Amino acid sequence: MTESLDKLLVRVRNCQICTAHLPLGPRPVVQIARQARIVIIGQAPGLKVHQTGLPWNDASGDNLRSWLGVNREQFYNPELFAIMPMGFCYPGKGKSGDLPPRPECAPAWHRQLWEQLPNIELTLLIGRYAQRYYLAGEGYATLTETVRNWQQYAPARIPLPHPSPRNRRWLSQNPWFTETLLPELKARTQALLANQSHDFSG
Repeated sequence: MTESLDKLLVRVRNCQICTAHLPLGPRPVVQIARQARIVIIGQAPGLKVHQTGLPWNDASGDNLRSWLGVNREQFYNPELFAIMPMGFCYPGKGKSGDLPPRPECAPAWHRQLWEQLPNIELTLLIGRYAQRYYLAGEGYATLTETVRNWQQYAPARIPLPHPSPRNRRWLSQNPWFTETLLPELKARTQALLANQSHDFSG
């Protein structure tokens, strides 16, 4: 018998498998409900997210919400958006930003969480770690090439660059992202949210 979502989330939020590698200790950050039709798979929480326990609660999250055309109330509604990064805990600082997500996390938990998400119609793969894991054998050599060929994976999956303010240079060098991909991303997101609202009201 499949484990209930509530029991699974208790286990996820009490996970200790990476404790020895986490400078601030474990604080898994995940958002999920069975009704969600969009799942966001990013990298790992930053320091502010670790401190608040709220996913994408930083400048990167502000940019991501702008890309999707949603407000904070919509974004933090687990019945609209499931959020499960490649690493659920803050990995600490490296020489040039945060360290990569811990490699133990996704193999340990993602499959079990996917079993609780029967209604997903759009998966957003943000950053190279999510793309390498979920597009194994389908992705390109670089993130830019993978994102540029996003139509290859749509409509079910859309690869995205990280929305960090540090990526302004990438955005300026790749205007096609803003001109072509973002309008489609917003339209797809809004259509799913509208359909979901209609289904709930009906």
